[in-house]
Amino acid sequence: MTRMQGCKYLWNLPCPEKRIKAAQNALAYSLSFPVMQLLVGRGYDSPEALEAFLFTSRERDVADPRLLVDSERAVERIDRAISQGEKILIAGDYDVDGMTATSLMMAALLPLGARVNFFLPHRIHDGYGLSAQTIKRAAENGYRVVITVDNGITAFEAAAEALRLGIDLIITDHHRPHENIPLAYAVVNPCRSDCLYPFKKLAGVGVAFKLMSLLYEQRGKDMPEEVYELLLLGTIADVVPLISENRYWVRRGLQKVADRASMALQVLKRNARMVQPLSATDIGFFLTPQLNALGRLENPREAVAFLIGDDAEVTERIGAKLFALNQARKQVEKGVVSEVKNQIQQGILTLENQRSIMASHFGWPPGVIGLAAGRVASEYGLPTFLFHETAQGLLKGSCRSNAQVNIFEVLQESREHLLQFGGHAAAAGLSLKKEQFSLFKSRVEQVLHERWEEDDFKIKLTCDADLTLEEANSKLLRDLAHVEPFGCGNDRPVFYIKGATVIGKPQLIKEEHVRCMLFADGVVKPIIFFGRPELFDILLKAENEQIQCAVHVVENNWEGRRRVEFHGIDVAL
Repeated sequence: MTRMQGCKYLWNLPCPEKRIKAAQNALAYSLSFPVMQLLVGRGYDSPEALEAFLFTSRERDVADPRLLVDSERAVERIDRAISQGEKILIAGDYDVDGMTATSLMMAALLPLGARVNFFLPHRIHDGYGLSAQTIKRAAENGYRVVITVDNGITAFEAAAEALRLGIDLIITDHHRPHENIPLAYAVVNPCRSDCLYPFKKLAGVGVAFKLMSLLYEQRGKDMPEEVYELLLLGTIADVVPLISENRYWVRRGLQKVADRASMALQVLKRNARMVQPLSATDIGFFLTPQLNALGRLENPREAVAFLIGDDAEVTERIGAKLFALNQARKQVEKGVVSEVKNQIQQGILTLENQRSIMASHFGWPPGVIGLAAGRVASEYGLPTFLFHETAQGLLKGSCRSNAQVNIFEVLQESREHLLQFGGHAAAAGLSLKKEQFSLFKSRVEQVLHERWEEDDFKIKLTCDADLTLEEANSKLLRDLAHVEPFGCGNDRPVFYIKGATVIGKPQLIKEEHVRCMLFADGVVKPIIFFGRPELFDILLKAENEQIQCAVHVVENNWEGRRRVEFHGIDVAL
């Protein structure tokens, strides 16, 4: 692997040995060479692999829901509850995956005549997951069936309480189980060790969708159309890999909202001042954060009325609230990130010989520390743990990792110091007593030093394909559309531009972004570096000099004029 050190990232350059294969495939499939180079580089080099990726199909990509352990048992119980008029409670989560999964279950069950209601926990007052207290309240209110969505795989106390009170608990979740699973009526989770479902990377909304699709299939009915939009939003928001079955459903969802979006989606889009057709990237960066702000800063219950309600006035009112909350969330998150970076710069948090960043503060809102941890981890390349301190002496935290380090495994190896934890390879939540903090940090550092190499903690950037300025044209954009949707597991392509000349003086925009012009082989293209003000002086000194760039290729559609331009990621001199 050829590498190059950029101003910020260590670049992994495209593999030259794969150029011949890429050229052959580009000719065979009539695709631009850079697009085929990125596909071959990502392992889609055979006709079978290429066609499976480029041409998604329900027959090939979507597995039978019966392969999910306990799915038929769960559906039989839900069907019986509907037929007998028993009350059903959906117990969701406060993030977008949980909100959309809850909304999907409501949208699917209500048309079947179910007596169904839902509960979404308040992040601060209720905490994460299904509690024994929630089960007690459900029993007091006459619920006979409780169905979790996007949570429940670690709800051992709640499951025991449900058993004691005679409530049939159906757990649907996608988080990794611990060694054992709760004793419930049914536990539907593709990550169960005894589950033969071939695709393990469904979001929580995806698992809920599979269960409802089986229920509708057995009743000989078609699923309500709105569930596909909910599946789209939750899958993108939870940052699960957009490959295989997820890729199929996201593509279908994007087609659906292009034809007819819900009132809620139209409001979110208007809040973000978006007029163009939506991409997965647009949804993940500009739309779902508005929904997430509700669960991060307030009570998430209004999300269901917003997502599946039919009252335009209510939808508009909640939409305005989402916009305001998201603006507030951005400021709070920015403040937390600044505090952590200041502590690092002042030496309060030392990074010397450290492979993680850990910090806590009483004033950090629990709803934003996960996002802040992600930004810090991205900035420094180190797994980052940020905690909210409670008045009771507990630390409730979120951690985010880089692509190389499996943070869930780190937590498993450090669990003797934790009260609770759960999550995935790249992101997790945890809680511990304050007096355990030093021991926990030492154990995490020990695990990180024993299990991973120093190179795993460098900030890396994979360049998918070589690109000349001449190749950055409308055909490239059309061909890139075949690779979409972009997201986790199918990253937005990074192109390597070699030997372009900076012409003219760069511009510093709002003290935050840098714009300049590149020239090579008679072609001039604009490039803008968002959030990289430090590059202004570097590019100023490089005027009329050749540089190497790592870029995203985008279409700029301004006042009816369409042109290709670059969003710069990094520079090497």
